[in-house]
Amino acid sequence: MKVGEMLNTEDYVFWKLANFFISELDYRYITLSQDQKELWLEKRENKDAQVIRLLNHNIDWSNWLQKDIERTVLNGENIRKQMTRGELNLLNIYVTSNPPVDDYEFRINKPFVEPTRKKTIVTSMLIERAQTHEKIEHLAKFFGAYINFRDYEEVQEDVIESLKSDTLALAVNKVKKERALFDQGKPFFTYIFIAIQVVMFLLLELFGGSTTTSTLIQFGAKVNPLILEGEWWRFLTPIFLHIGFLHLVMNTIGLYYIGTTVERIFGRLRFLFIYLIAGFGGSVASFIFSPNLSAGASGAIFGCFGALLYFGLIYPKLFLRTMGLNLFMVLAINFAFGFTVSNVDNAGHIGGLIGGFLAAGIVHFPKKKKLLMQSGALIVTLLLSIGLLQYGFTHPTKVIGEVGVWETAQGYIEGEEYEKAYDLLAEFTQEEEASEEIYFLLSYTEIKLNHLDEAEKTLLKVLELDPKFHEAHYNLALVYLELQDYENAKLHAEKAVEIEPTNKNYVDLLNQF
Repeated sequence: MKVGEMLNTEDYVFWKLANFFISELDYRYITLSQDQKELWLEKRENKDAQVIRLLNHNIDWSNWLQKDIERTVLNGENIRKQMTRGELNLLNIYVTSNPPVDDYEFRINKPFVEPTRKKTIVTSMLIERAQTHEKIEHLAKFFGAYINFRDYEEVQEDVIESLKSDTLALAVNKVKKERALFDQGKPFFTYIFIAIQVVMFLLLELFGGSTTTSTLIQFGAKVNPLILEGEWWRFLTPIFLHIGFLHLVMNTIGLYYIGTTVERIFGRLRFLFIYLIAGFGGSVASFIFSPNLSAGASGAIFGCFGALLYFGLIYPKLFLRTMGLNLFMVLAINFAFGFTVSNVDNAGHIGGLIGGFLAAGIVHFPKKKKLLMQSGALIVTLLLSIGLLQYGFTHPTKVIGEVGVWETAQGYIEGEEYEKAYDLLAEFTQEEEASEEIYFLLSYTEIKLNHLDEAEKTLLKVLELDPKFHEAHYNLALVYLELQDYENAKLHAEKAVEIEPTNKNYVDLLNQF
C-alpha cells in the first residue's frame, strides 16, 4: 500500500485507543501479539478495569466470540494470580468491521466470570465500524475522559503508521523508565557486608564462641553500661556480630535479598549510607528501650525495608504494583514474630526501620534532587539522634536495667575481670532496688577479690530477699569458714543441704563438720 492510500478503519481505531490508554490514562504495556492485532495493558490502581485487552479482529460468528471470551478470562486469571489481587476486572474490547452475523448481544450484555475461583470478571464490548462514534463516547464516559478522534474515514496509512510507532515507543519507554529505577547500581557493598559478618562470626567462634557473653562484649556487642562509659563505637560494631549460627544464616539470607534490591535502586554509596545509618539508628533505639546485650544486622536490614518504604512514598503506584503487598506482608510477619518470641530486639528493628527511611530521604535517588525533603529528613534525623542520646546519657539507670547489668557483669566474670564486675554491680545496687540474683553476683565478685566481710553482708542480703537461695547458703558457709566462724558455717551448710539434698558439693561441705 502506497503512502496516501486509505487504510483499514479498524487499524486506526485500534491504535488510537491504545495510544489513549497509554498516554492519557497511564496504562502500562503487558504484551502485544506478533501480528500486532492483540494488545494487553494494565493499571492496577483502576479498580474498574485493572486490565484492558484490545483485539483487532473481524468477527463472523458469535460462537467464536464466546470461545474467545472464555480464553480471555483464563488469561486474565493468570494475570490476577501474578498480581496477587483478590479480584480482577478486565475490560475486553473488540475492534471489528462488522458484528457477528448471528445473535451475539446476549454474550456480552453481562460480565463473564471465571467459573472456578470467580475472582476474574471480564466485561466485553464491540466497536464495529457503523457505530464507532457511539461506542467511543460510551467508552469515554466509562473512564470519565475525552477521546479526541479525528474523522477516521479520511485517515491515511502514513498517519496510522506514525500513530502506531508513537504508541509502541511510548509503551516501551515507559517500561524502560520504570526498569531503570531498579537498576541504578550493581550490588557491591551488600556482598562486602555479608563477607564481614561471616568473618566476624568465625572470629567469635575462634575466640570463645558467638554465644559467649564475654566474647561478644570483647568484639563489640551493644552493652549499655559500656556505652555510657564512653564506648560509642558500640553503636556500629554490633551490626557485624551475630549470636549463634542460625542468627547469622537468617540475617545473611535477609541481607542478600533485601540489600541487593536497595543497592540496585539507590546505588552503591547511597546504600552504604542507608545501611550504616539504619544500623546506628537500630543500636540507638535498642540502647534507649532495651537494656539487654544485643548484636546482629537486623536493625540495618530493617533499615533497608525503610528505604523501600521511602521508595513507595516517592513512587506509590510503581511500589504497590511491584513490591508493596509483599513488603508489607514480610514486615508484618517479622514484627509478629518479634513481639511473640522472647530475646528479639524489637526496639532495634523499629529504630533501624525509621533510620533507613530517614537515611533514604537524606540521599534521595541517583541523579534526582528534592532539596526541601532531603533537608527535612536530615534535620529530623539529627534532632531524633541527639534527643535520644541525650535522654540515654542523662538517665543511665533507665537504659542499663537489671538484665543489662547482670549480662555485663557475667561477661566480666567469665573474662576474670572481677574488679570491673564489682564496680558495675556495686554502683547499680546503690542506685537501684536490685534482685537477689544481682546481689548474689556481687557477692561472688567480693569473694574473688577477697572482700569477705562485704561478701558476708551481701549474702545475708540475698537470703533476706530469698531464704531458700541454696547457692547463697553454700557460699556464705564457705565465707564463714574463711573467717573461722565455724558455727555459722555449719548452720548455712546444713540449710544448703536441707534445700538441695542431692547436691554433692553441699553434702561434702557439711561432712567436714
